[in-house]
Amino acid sequence: MLRNDPDVVVIGAGCAGIAAARALIAAGKSCVVLEAGDRVGGRAYTSDLLGAPFDHGATWLHQAGENPLARFLGEHIDHDAVRGRHLHLGDRFATGTELAEYLHALDDFEAAIVAAPQDPDRAVSEVVPRGGRWNETIAHWLGSQINAAELSMISLKDYVAVDLEGPNLLPREGVGALVARLSGGLPIRLGHAVTRLRWDGPGVVAEGEWGTLRAGAAIVTVSTGVLAAGAIRFTPGLPSDTMDAIHGLPLGLLTKYGFRTRGDDRLGMAPFHSARRLLGPEVRTAMSWIFWPFGRDQVFGFVGGARAWELAQEGTATTEAAARADFAAMFGARGAAALGEAVVTGWGTDPLFRGSYTHARPGHHESRARLSRWLGGGRLRFAGEACHSRFAGTVAGAWLSGEAAVRDLLDKRAAVTDAR
Repeated sequence: MLRNDPDVVVIGAGCAGIAAARALIAAGKSCVVLEAGDRVGGRAYTSDLLGAPFDHGATWLHQAGENPLARFLGEHIDHDAVRGRHLHLGDRFATGTELAEYLHALDDFEAAIVAAPQDPDRAVSEVVPRGGRWNETIAHWLGSQINAAELSMISLKDYVAVDLEGPNLLPREGVGALVARLSGGLPIRLGHAVTRLRWDGPGVVAEGEWGTLRAGAAIVTVSTGVLAAGAIRFTPGLPSDTMDAIHGLPLGLLTKYGFRTRGDDRLGMAPFHSARRLLGPEVRTAMSWIFWPFGRDQVFGFVGGARAWELAQEGTATTEAAARADFAAMFGARGAAALGEAVVTGWGTDPLFRGSYTHARPGHHESRARLSRWLGGGRLRFAGEACHSRFAGTVAGAWLSGEAAVRDLLDKRAAVTDAR
């Protein structure tokens, strides 16, 4: 049974919602977390469908030295996943000299982005090097495969502000399993989709098919994709600048696929090594792969951006077939024989998410700060990776945003008390 009139109702039991609930309880405040789905974790979800932990969404703990989740791992962790890089050139893998040339071009590409004037804001694609043997592949990698959207869709200011430098750590248990573990003991109600949130009174009222819940304030942590789709009706409607911020922070799509492997053929790849194909006239989009994490009989990879959205509309079977074809293009019949059963994620078509993680449209870098403002005199606040500039798109950003929302709430309540 729901406790009525908690201090705060938290909508969404992903990273931001769990962090907010933990912070509220630590501060002595009552809360209830309403989650529409049948599990916690949001876009962080670990399953054992491939015979060992497999993260469907969030996979790495970026910036591990400053990542708030790293302290919860203890010894259940391994270091940066990318220990060896391989680039396939169509009929062979790049030599050491060619790979060094590619990495040098990557450094130059990123340096050009950082050095470009940021006023006025514009698309990243407007300031990057063009031509040459490597730049098309680099643009695809940094755009579709890292940011889940093409560089032409991403704000230069926002791109530069986001900090994903290493070390990037892989938890053995999975990021999703870690987040689920941290939700233990929290007052979470699964299957409680909020379809309407009233914030026109002295507090807030959350409504759904399950009933209603009154609270002093609401922290809403659902994705901007869900907000933009109008899945939650706000009464009164959200201010125009808040709606502008939501639409300025769309979700890109990074579809992840994983395969349980068969046999003992390791295809010349060591654990945690990565491989991808060079773009060219015969290869217009490419996928990326990581091999044998923790020595497991698994390979996994990603396809992002426009190609991921196209495949999502065609279904997971089409995505799986495309991944198998990409793998076979590098490893031939040996590679095809090594791939067993598959898992393909569906973040883009899931109505509870509608994508993977946010990027700011050109001219919308400030949308992250605008979306983070308290509304209604401290009754309504949004939180999540979309609300964190430095760690946008990551579980760290979501967690820190959830904690920040609670700090803001407590500060506002303290200010009101002091003014009396």
